[in-house]
Amino acid sequence: MKVLVTGGAGFIGGHVADAYVARGDEVWVVDDLSTGKPANVPAGVAGFLHASVLSAEARELCRTEAFDLVNHHAAQVDVRVSVVDPVRDASTNLLGLLNILEGVRDGIRETGGSTRVVNVSSGGVVYGEGVPRPTVETAHKLPVSPYGVAKLTAEVYLDYYRRLHGLEAVTLRYANVFGPRQDPHGEAGVVAIFSQRLLSGEPLTIFGDGEQTRDYVFVGDVVRANLMVGEAPLPTGAVLDDFAFNVGTGAETSVHRLADTLEQVAGTGTGRIYRDARLGELRYSSLDTERLRSLGWAPRVSLEEGLRATFGWIRDSAS
Repeated sequence: MKVLVTGGAGFIGGHVADAYVARGDEVWVVDDLSTGKPANVPAGVAGFLHASVLSAEARELCRTEAFDLVNHHAAQVDVRVSVVDPVRDASTNLLGLLNILEGVRDGIRETGGSTRVVNVSSGGVVYGEGVPRPTVETAHKLPVSPYGVAKLTAEVYLDYYRRLHGLEAVTLRYANVFGPRQDPHGEAGVVAIFSQRLLSGEPLTIFGDGEQTRDYVFVGDVVRANLMVGEAPLPTGAVLDDFAFNVGTGAETSVHRLADTLEQVAGTGTGRIYRDARLGELRYSSLDTERLRSLGWAPRVSLEEGLRATFGWIRDSAS
């Protein structure tokens, strides 16, 4: 297929672009490199556009190249940033998506072809607090951060394009993704941050009491989910949740347990510092993945295996 990966120089997007190249697709990448790295872009891509998803160039690329598949990973991903600057968050996470979708719609209108869009959302933040866990796609949604509001609104916009313009589209609602290439110096990614601190002998900073939980899913398992929904028959349904798939493990891991396991992997402990809990962050989260499993997907990498791979990559990258 002819594939576009927005955010394809990022942590997850780069892995996804790698997988498309490996299976023989013609792959293009759009990334403004604000957080992504050129090293994450596969050597075999057909084209790389150094531009924001808000740019006229990105929209024009979607119009003229007639992509079979657009995988939309470009995003502002930090909940803290969204709380401090919700306008910046919405600019990227809403207007950026709309710019890409308008380019895709223009291309379809001119060529008469079809394009499937795989949109990336967040399984924790769109549901909010107080939902049963593991949380199913149809659970009520009351985001507690601007990031969650923007991600949920993006899904509603995507549903509009599906219903009124016939766009093929599915959404993946990620749990907390971790793995090699995650940036320990970035704004998000507790596994990478903890790994770096253990390597440098610094104490681990824990916000809150450490008993808050997340569903940690390895990036390789997330890549397989992307490949699967890009080709699977579209769900049949009439409401937004019918076209969404949670991507996680269904297991909850506390920050304390995560820190304990990483210390075991690293063979060292550096102590812990506690700070106030951060605004906009969930207390508990885990995702039910039965809908994705019905397509033949299941997570293959355990938490400890994934932590060993991630810690090893960060250690080797620093040497």
